[in-house]
Amino acid sequence: MSLDTARLVVLYAELGQDAAERVICATVEDLAFHLSALEEATKSGQCGKLRRAIVEVMELAEQVGLVSMVSTARDLLECISGGDAVAQAAVMARLGRIAERSLTEVWDIGNLSS
Repeated sequence: MSLDTARLVVLYAELGQDAAERVICATVEDLAFHLSALEEATKSGQCGKLRRAIVEVMELAEQVGLVSMVSTARDLLECISGGDAVAQAAVMARLGRIAERSLTEVWDIGNLSS
């Protein structure tokens, strides 16, 4: 997993501690929502909704420096474009694992769990 801590440093420097923590918290919550939407779209076969959810995940993850999540979401888009259902399932599982670790790490770094 790769986290760009410099991105978090910039958020804190630009916004101050309280505002940065609010932004990070909101972003983590939004990521969780869109990851859930991504799973639902996958299960229901809604390709358009799936693509939109992936793009949202990429944009949100980039805001807080979740490099691995952005890269894996991009890989997922490529699998969908290529029509490779087996690769899509594998990358989706990898995205879930990365998301769990990444969101926990960002949460902990931002001291949002206290």
